[in-house]
This record gives sequence, structure tokens and C-alpha cells, in this order.
Amino acid sequence: MPNVLITGCSSGIGRALADAFKTAGYHVWATARKDEDVAALSAAGFTAVQLDVNDPAALARLTADFEQQQVALDVLINNAGYGAMGPLLDGGVEAMQRQFETNVFSVVGVTRALFAALRRNKGLVVNIGSVSGVLVTPFAGAYCASKAAVHALSEALRLELAPFEIQVMEVQPGAIASSFAKNASHEAEQLISEQSPWWPFRDAIRARAKASQGNPTPAIDFARDLLRAVQQPIPPRLLRLGKGSRAMPLMAWLLPKGFLDNKLKQRFGLDRKV
Repeated sequence: MPNVLITGCSSGIGRALADAFKTAGYHVWATARKDEDVAALSAAGFTAVQLDVNDPAALARLTADFEQQQVALDVLINNAGYGAMGPLLDGGVEAMQRQFETNVFSVVGVTRALFAALRRNKGLVVNIGSVSGVLVTPFAGAYCASKAAVHALSEALRLELAPFEIQVMEVQPGAIASSFAKNASHEAEQLISEQSPWWPFRDAIRARAKASQGNPTPAIDFARDLLRAVQQPIPPRLLRLGKGSRAMPLMAWLLPKGFLDNKLKQRFGLDRKV
């Protein structure tokens, strides 16, 4: 039975992936931060692991557990993440640090923790990025930057893990049905304030936080297609799935930068002076 560990399985994409891999006959280690989510995953038949991907002690325990059991890991899916929304300068360095800790640093931390387990089975690392790392939009700068960093890390890891016959696949989802927009909206509301210079653009900030849930691709469809890609003899290096996952990078590549900037400013009301 092949083994897969998936981070961030409490809901949305992570839970859909856990279900899809389990149905396909994988032994699924499904991780979550909260006790109630871990309990729900365990009740659903997964090997549930309580894991805060930002906690070095938790990662050390994960390494020790896998080494003690001599687990040979076939697939690692670095899925845990969230979207920090709002003006970059309102969030400041602190918001950027939190965003990068979860979306970027954890990719390295979890992969490092499970390197030996992956090496045993010449496994595959799957990093969940986003098309937002390719086409950058206002009021999502920290999130877009974090996903651009995931792309760069995936490129470097692919080269550095090649001698150990560990492969790397980056996935750049478009709009997928999940709790992302709800969580992103919560993040945005922490920054929206009458004291902010961007107060006149509050409706645009809220619209950006909810943008991923406009007729999104069902998470179950996303998980099915990702599973199919993982099971290919040679998994693709880059996989784009979901609504807008092909159109947005194509726009970023084809459209003149000045034209695209103007369109985005118009879309988010940034073409007016305040």
C-alpha cells in the first residue's frame, strides 16, 4: 500500500485530497492543527496527525515517529496555507512574516522533516502553489508573493532532490471551492479600518478576498485530477487545475504589463485619486 502525507486536511482541498487518495488505496497520514479536526480525520479512517507546520518541535516529533516506524513515503503534499488579504503597507512586515511562515517556510520545514522517509521510496513532493503567484493582484500582495516563492522553492528543490531520485511537482490551482474565501475575508477584516489610507477601497479589498469563490471548481474534481497526475509514470513538473488556472498565467504572459496594470487598477478602483 503506497503512503501519502498531506498537510492542512481539516477542510477544503486538503480534506478532498485525503478522501481521494484513501479511496485510491493509499495509506493517508492526514494532518491538522486543531484537536477537533484531528479527531474528525481519525474517525474518517485516516492516520490523523496533529501538526502545526510552523512548530519546529512538532516537526521534530513527526521526523522521530516516521524514523521509529521506518516509514517509506511515496507522496508528500505540502497543502497547508492561507491567504493574507489587504493592503501590503497596512499588514506590514508582521503580516508578511506570518504569511511566509505558513505558505513558504513550512514547505521547506515539512519536506526536510520527511526527507529520509521520501528517500526510502524515491517519493514525490507535491507543493500547492497558486496562479496568484503568476498574475499578481492588488490587496493580495503578501499571498501572491508567498505563492511566487513556492514556485521558486519548487524549482530549486526539483534540482537539489534529483540525486536522491525524489521528484517535485508544483500545483498552481485556480479558483477551487473551499473555505479559502471565508478565511481570506476574515484576514482582510483585521486590516480594514477607517484609519487606513485605503479605507475608500474597502469594498474592493473585500471583493478580492472573495474572488476565488466565483463559480469555482469543486474540490473533489481538483483532488481527482491531482491524484491522476501523481499516478502518472512521470508526474508533470507543473500542474494547473481549476477555473482560471490557465487563463490567468496566459494573461500575465501575453498582455503588455502597462495594459494589465491599468485593467487591474480599474477592476479594484485604484484608477482614482484619493
